[in-house]
Amino acid sequence: MFLNTHSFFSLRYGVMSPKALLQEAKSKGIMSFALTDINSTSGCLTFIRLAQDLGIRPIIGMDVRNGIKQQFVLLAKNNSGFREINDYVSPFFHQKKEFPCIAPKLENVFVIYPFHTQRPYRLQDNEYIGIKPRDLLKIPFSRSKELTHRMVMLPAGSFRYQLDFNIHRLLRAIDNNTLLSKLPKEEQADLSDQLLTPAELLEIYQDYPELIENTRQILENCQIHFDFGTDQPHKNLQNYTSCEEEDYQLVRRLCLEGMPYRYKKPTIKIYRRLALELDIIQKKSFLSYFLVNWDILKYARSKGYFYVGRGSGANSIVAYLLRITDVDPIELDLYFERFINLYRTNPPDFDIDFSWKDRDNVTQYIFEKFGQDRVCLLATYNTFKYKAVIRELGKVFGFPPREMEKISGENPDISDVNVRLILKYAYKMDEIPSHLSVHASGIIISEAPIHNYTATCLPPKGFPITHFDMVVAEDIGLYKFDILSQRGLEKIKDSLTIIANNHPELPPIDIHDMPQFFEDEKIKELLRNGKTIGCFYVESPAMRMLLTKLRADNYLGLVAASSVIRPGVAKSGMMREYILRYRIPEKRKEAHPVLADLMRDTFGVMVYQEDVIKVAHYFGGLSLGEADLLRRGMSGKFRSRSEFKKVKEKFFENCDKMGRAKELTKDVWRQIESFAGYAFAKGHSASYAIESYQSLYLKAHYPLEYMVATINNGGGFYSRELYIHEARMRGAKIEAPCINRSQRETIIKGNTIWLGFHVIHDLDYKSITAILNCREELGAIPSLEVLIDDGMLGIEQVKILIRINAFRSIEPNKKKLLWKCYFLLQKQKNRPVYIYPIFPPRNKNLELPTLYYDTREDSFDELEILHFPLRSPFELIKERPRHPIIYANEMEQHKNETVTMLGYFTTRKRTKTSKDQTMYFGTFIDEKGQFIDTVHFPPEAKAYPFSGKAVYELTGKIIEEFDFLSLEITKMTRSHYVNMEDEEKKQAARILNQYAFSLSKTIE
Repeated sequence: MFLNTHSFFSLRYGVMSPKALLQEAKSKGIMSFALTDINSTSGCLTFIRLAQDLGIRPIIGMDVRNGIKQQFVLLAKNNSGFREINDYVSPFFHQKKEFPCIAPKLENVFVIYPFHTQRPYRLQDNEYIGIKPRDLLKIPFSRSKELTHRMVMLPAGSFRYQLDFNIHRLLRAIDNNTLLSKLPKEEQADLSDQLLTPAELLEIYQDYPELIENTRQILENCQIHFDFGTDQPHKNLQNYTSCEEEDYQLVRRLCLEGMPYRYKKPTIKIYRRLALELDIIQKKSFLSYFLVNWDILKYARSKGYFYVGRGSGANSIVAYLLRITDVDPIELDLYFERFINLYRTNPPDFDIDFSWKDRDNVTQYIFEKFGQDRVCLLATYNTFKYKAVIRELGKVFGFPPREMEKISGENPDISDVNVRLILKYAYKMDEIPSHLSVHASGIIISEAPIHNYTATCLPPKGFPITHFDMVVAEDIGLYKFDILSQRGLEKIKDSLTIIANNHPELPPIDIHDMPQFFEDEKIKELLRNGKTIGCFYVESPAMRMLLTKLRADNYLGLVAASSVIRPGVAKSGMMREYILRYRIPEKRKEAHPVLADLMRDTFGVMVYQEDVIKVAHYFGGLSLGEADLLRRGMSGKFRSRSEFKKVKEKFFENCDKMGRAKELTKDVWRQIESFAGYAFAKGHSASYAIESYQSLYLKAHYPLEYMVATINNGGGFYSRELYIHEARMRGAKIEAPCINRSQRETIIKGNTIWLGFHVIHDLDYKSITAILNCREELGAIPSLEVLIDDGMLGIEQVKILIRINAFRSIEPNKKKLLWKCYFLLQKQKNRPVYIYPIFPPRNKNLELPTLYYDTREDSFDELEILHFPLRSPFELIKERPRHPIIYANEMEQHKNETVTMLGYFTTRKRTKTSKDQTMYFGTFIDEKGQFIDTVHFPPEAKAYPFSGKAVYELTGKIIEEFDFLSLEITKMTRSHYVNMEDEEKKQAARILNQYAFSLSKTIE
């Protein structure tokens, strides 16, 4: 009998998940009720799917509110009514407008208005007045007392018990950014808004049988239905052309037209593979899916956009011929059944990477091409996380920031009752949705209007998003197209332009000449030694370590490494096993014969996602459909589903029937379970490796230009500082931003790299534009006065430029310029603002005495302004170690010895041991510019914590594993930087002593 209930998708208001809400209703004997979340349809489809399993007849709608104020409740009579609701509310969400107090005429929707004693109602046939239990005593005294025949029961079902209500109040306080003690009553629900049994409700409303009957009538007249499950046809765009046969002929023709581009001499094997794929793609009704991707990428090529197609779809020769991917599945012997099979219900994955500068334009094209009403970005649910919500609750309880840090630390003071309350409710609120966000890449292209399934809202990006996430979308048969952005592609594109400008004598580079790259000796050298800083996907400390251990210097080796590095493979212990079998052929004999035969190129080690399907199908006796369900379930999205659990049971049953040893079966299952959700498909890894090779080629042959492109695109795995360091190590001369030489972005002339104004954090866009415009007009900026007299820059912007030494082409003495700047701007500041002389007076040149200057002052200014020094940070330390230190290039000579090293901190990786203790892997740079890799086990990690960007004195034992050297830390201390005020005092004392000595000599 509930027409107004709330799940936790009533954001920052509701408490129960749709599942918990249904379970509570079931326990109360409620067999039909409506989910009406506040301004949200996020929970509707999940609510319907779960209700069917529990035998509850679901009704869906929306509680339409302005803030907390209820305007009306909308209930969908049927699927058309749900679409009408979504059509109506979405424009309000897009435009951030408030809802009116009167709903429009909606043919297939019931409208229920909240009860007001003094409000006159003019009701349409589909409209009612909702009466809450607390409104019953007011009816006889209201202006609507004659309208009981148009009234319905409207108790709110928001909570189960007091604990839920307490969480609700905390959510409301967080939403209002106020102390819990100051949360207004009108900003929260009532404790009585709890789910009651039908008998309890009938007793409350027994004096108004008309309300009871009207409520029953509404419940009986609402019927909503959606098809769920993997056996249902997908709801994506059904046909790219006018019909399926035409789609088939178009795909076939495009593949044949693309054959000469991909294969100079196509074989019978290639044609057979093509025919097989086309047949299955047609039978699975995925033709339009391929054609949509082909259309998008044809547009991208027409605009000159770089892209990479990856995902399981890269296992397809159709995708290869349509130029969706650049991975040849024949050459790599890619497992076709991972890409698609007759048992697979969802389309293969195509992840299409574009440059971060190009993706928005591609997205706009998709909306325009396939229809604004049928295209939508997918949402994700940003949830309250335990650690973060502790801070939120700390604010609500009135704790100062310092105390909140203690509460969220490892040892909070649980003797404080308020601290205990915060920890208790933080645990209870963990994973409750906080707000909707945009999925990193997912786009839906639906056959039916998107409002058939969801309302939409409009985030700042400007493209509408659904109210549900990708898991719910897949439940209903809507499969996403992944349109991603990455900086690596723009780096490659920019590099080619920079190389052409810096080396105009060279012919254009064919960045797609992969056969040449695979045989390039310089690239092989970089791979073998892990010298891959700046290169796509292979530059992280973990990847450099893996490459060094493998000593792999070929394409297939890199393809495997791209998947082996994924967390699941490492967690299963199979990364180490793979390295052993790669380097020691004798170890390959240890693989189980079935596994060795299934995964020959990886020596019986599961490395790729399709290995799960192979092992489940051939080793575990599962059908291809069950094997694919197993793979998907391992990702975590479907692991709790009953169908996944049944597949797991069948895997063990089949292995037992086939006589597999129980311990072997458990070990194989452990490997599957630990990495299947994280590992890449082989085609996906191969696509990554292609881009890695492209960036490796540029790094190997044009390192300076490539580093400039990396700096201009925001870096990569590391900050800009490391790429500037890498360029210096490769022979570049690094120049700080210069008022007369630098551009907005970093540029290179010969071997000199001029850092752009963009590296100066607090220099605003307007000031940079003013400088460049002035320079364009004058040819060069002749003096500080030019920028100040014309009022182009404020004092703070000028001071930043002076301190970074940007005026060195005009005046090398920064202190002199700072004094001059101060005097000039003070005069300008004191000038009456209402005087505008026709010929403004020019400031006179000022002469200042010689001022003390230490080059280390530049480094401290750079630290503040750029966040890193351009000179060596080792020059800044106050005291060097008293005992001998060694450098990274000497580690080989001191294996298994305890040594001391000096390292400038670069990055660290936090991880957990098997006992759930925190440990770290660190990366430092020594004084000669070489890397030091460190291991910090839990005791040392706790005793010697990292304390920011600095030079550290590192003591530890040098260990080696597979030719990779690292320092196992036993002690780590941060080196203190010099205090420049003390240095100035010392210098002043020295000058004074010299003067006194010279004076005494004169007197003598």
